[in-house]
Amino acid sequence: MNLLAFDTSTERMSVALQRGAPDAVWLHSGPGGAQTSTELIPAIEALMAQADLNYTDLDAIVFGSGPGSFTGLRTACSVAQGLAFGAGIVVLPIDTLLCLAEAARFQNAPQAQWRVLALLDARMDELYAAGYALDHGQWRQTSDYRLLRPEDALDATADAIVGNVFAAYGARLPASGAVRVEALPDAAALLRLAPALLAAGGAVPPEQALPLYIRDKVAQTTLERAALKAAL
Repeated sequence: MNLLAFDTSTERMSVALQRGAPDAVWLHSGPGGAQTSTELIPAIEALMAQADLNYTDLDAIVFGSGPGSFTGLRTACSVAQGLAFGAGIVVLPIDTLLCLAEAARFQNAPQAQWRVLALLDARMDELYAAGYALDHGQWRQTSDYRLLRPEDALDATADAIVGNVFAAYGARLPASGAVRVEALPDAAALLRLAPALLAAGGAVPPEQALPLYIRDKVAQTTLERAALKAAL
């Protein structure tokens, strides 16, 4: 399959392009955040040129749909929609916490069965969380998406806690026997997840691709920031 994948849900922008075989992959990573809106399309264009592919050669465009950075998710979704609409192809949204779990799996090569609690920094002293179980190469979600304070991020059944939260919140996470794996969602993980999700019917027309928002409120007021600072 020819697949274009990108994730801009965190402080890192990650882009990957697969031409045919899974080992024919071109990768790019760079700063995310505010730079994503100007850097994503040039990065995609560069990979497409390296692989000698046109957008109409693609089978699908895959993007990390969230949860994550509000601006990053909107950018990724709008770019996926625009490129797919122009090329007449489908879009495959994949949740970023599943992508995070897969990135950690690839780093650690766990046993055939592995349970993880995936955590992403949601800012404002909160974490995005969901549980996943790996069973002989297939992932299934074991708990719904949640927005938690670090002290509430506990899954007693997890073999591993994976994510980008340990530097900021590690001391506040509940003690458990789970190993901690530093990881970020990335486009290479999206490519590995895509074939099974496409086969399961996960692709949608461009206009039906939407970001996954867990938090409606994306910023603190001046008074809330002052109150938080006074409490520290």
